[in-house]
Amino acid sequence: MSDSPSNQDLDLSFLYEIADGSSEFIIESIDMLLQQAPEMLRSIDESIKTQDWVTAGSAAHKLKPSMGFFGMLLSQELLQEIESLCKAGGEDPAVISARFNEANEIITNNLERLVLIKAEKEAEL
Repeated sequence: MSDSPSNQDLDLSFLYEIADGSSEFIIESIDMLLQQAPEMLRSIDESIKTQDWVTAGSAAHKLKPSMGFFGMLLSQELLQEIESLCKAGGEDPAVISARFNEANEIITNNLERLVLIKAEKEAEL
């Protein structure tokens, strides 16, 4: 796959719509995601490695709504799949790992883009 999937997995139109012109709201929302997402991704990663499916599923569940908020629908779908596979008892750890690696890469790329978008918004203030 030559096209980076992250290019198709970040749509801030919902965020801009509810921000109603407030750059502060956009900055705060991005900031919150930048703080929480890496923590959640680490938790999922560590839980998958130790085969703690309950914790991995729970962390995926907690991160999932934020993905929708930022228009990261592919990431949201991958997290849903990770959550479901974990809740089913982690019967296929290789699939869970593969889905997580895919989600982790996309989300991490999007977080880097959000850092830039946040900086642009802060420069406008």
